[in-house]
Amino acid sequence: MTEEQKTQEERDETAAIVAEQNDRFRSTWGADFSVPGQIVFTRGVADLSPAAKAIIMQRVQQFSEFTEANDPYGDHTFGAFEFEIAGNSYKIFWKVDLYDTAYCMGSDNPADVNVTRRVLTVMHASEY
Repeated sequence: MTEEQKTQEERDETAAIVAEQNDRFRSTWGADFSVPGQIVFTRGVADLSPAAKAIIMQRVQQFSEFTEANDPYGDHTFGAFEFEIAGNSYKIFWKVDLYDTAYCMGSDNPADVNVTRRVLTVMHASEY
């Protein structure tokens, strides 16, 4: 069944399943192996201090401010926040992309963890 053929109810149900899986993956920082994937920092985030990266990790794991504006599909694939450390301010984005098991193409069935791999990318807003 193509995405166009799905009813709104089916799309909402799939989005809720994907959101739960994304939340589990993100909140455990990938340690819940029932939702496979990997976490990637962009170069700009990777170059930050260990203390800044620890704050980012905690904020991504605890993120819960999903709204219609940042989560229009209800699947919890994006978040943004700001923080300060050592006199520097940062605006951070994170996003979850859903791939096939080879990480080559988008997943044919994002709600099925057996055929889907997540990539959680953390970046400066300016790197988006």
